[in-house]
Amino acid sequence: MQVQQFLYRHQTWTPPLPATLQGDWVLGFGHRNLLADAMGAVQAKTGSAHVMACSTSGEIHDEEVNEETVSISVVRFEKTHLRVATSRCSGNQLSGEAGRALGAQLRAPDLKHVFVLSNGLLVNGTELAHSLQQEVGPDVSISGGLAGDGPDFKSTLVMTNAEQGEDLIVALGLYGDAIQAGCGSWGGWQPFGPQRVVTKSEGSVLFELDDKVALDKYKEYLGDQDGSMPVNALLFPMLITPQGSDRKVVRTVLAIDEKVQSMTFAGDIPVGATVQLMRSNTDQLVEGAREAAEKSNVNMASQAELAILVSCIGRKLVMKQRVEEEVEAVREVIGESSAISGFYSYGELAPRRNGEPCDLHNQTMTVTLLREVL
Repeated sequence: MQVQQFLYRHQTWTPPLPATLQGDWVLGFGHRNLLADAMGAVQAKTGSAHVMACSTSGEIHDEEVNEETVSISVVRFEKTHLRVATSRCSGNQLSGEAGRALGAQLRAPDLKHVFVLSNGLLVNGTELAHSLQQEVGPDVSISGGLAGDGPDFKSTLVMTNAEQGEDLIVALGLYGDAIQAGCGSWGGWQPFGPQRVVTKSEGSVLFELDDKVALDKYKEYLGDQDGSMPVNALLFPMLITPQGSDRKVVRTVLAIDEKVQSMTFAGDIPVGATVQLMRSNTDQLVEGAREAAEKSNVNMASQAELAILVSCIGRKLVMKQRVEEEVEAVREVIGESSAISGFYSYGELAPRRNGEPCDLHNQTMTVTLLREVL
């Protein structure tokens, strides 16, 4: 497995693009307005390579965190076979169907890992992850993320060879005994304040907590007097504990609807669940990134050749100028020779640790490590 990396910034490539590129998989993360031109330039030089890319809320390239760039990795495999699947999801009620369609295209006895890039605003990531995992089986690891749009929450973009769109989901299947994948996800947030119960919701749309309008309660907590939701809500995600379960997930707001007094999250908010606000600081988030890297690295036979990092825009807003410290923490765990690429997202798809099923996470760092055993 060989990885070449390129950064597109200010209409300049670093390093310069060669006349031809030898690769099987082209993976791109970038600013929505730059993505099509950058990916088109690389695709023209890679021939039949499988191309997939998404818009971001910031790009990770080596140990740098950038904005208004495109980070591209051109990966060449020695023994691993690849297959790309696509589906469309124009509303969160269609997310389960989209996941099943992807899984049906990819499932095979020798499928080892699936990497997914989904639109970031139209999908219920919980349903996408669960339906895809069910379709491909429990022994296949799944990771990826939901595309971003900076702090604007207006429109995200996903691309593959012949398709692009605001509603697109693309998944790459990696097949054969040569490929080894390690996954991990962790946050670093701490709950605070009173616990409340979800009394009215529909899928990922929340209406009421303790029989009161949830949006009003959220604004009360955040002191939202200037209409800056949902951006300021990223600083205070919610910890969700489904009724009758001790399994906790973190959810963050993607959109609000003042007319119907609702809040839309990236994943399910089930009726009866207990919710609590969360907060964090830079040091705790950096340690969360380190924990995610350690979880992903547990079963790797040797150092990964490619590390794909998907972190959350909320973490970026909290850490500000210190945001690169979470990438550096991952580097310290995985070693110096691994190529690193990734992006800041509207949701992260991964198991919490190797061997667990894929789920949607918010406000986490997720790490996917890939290497070939030859």
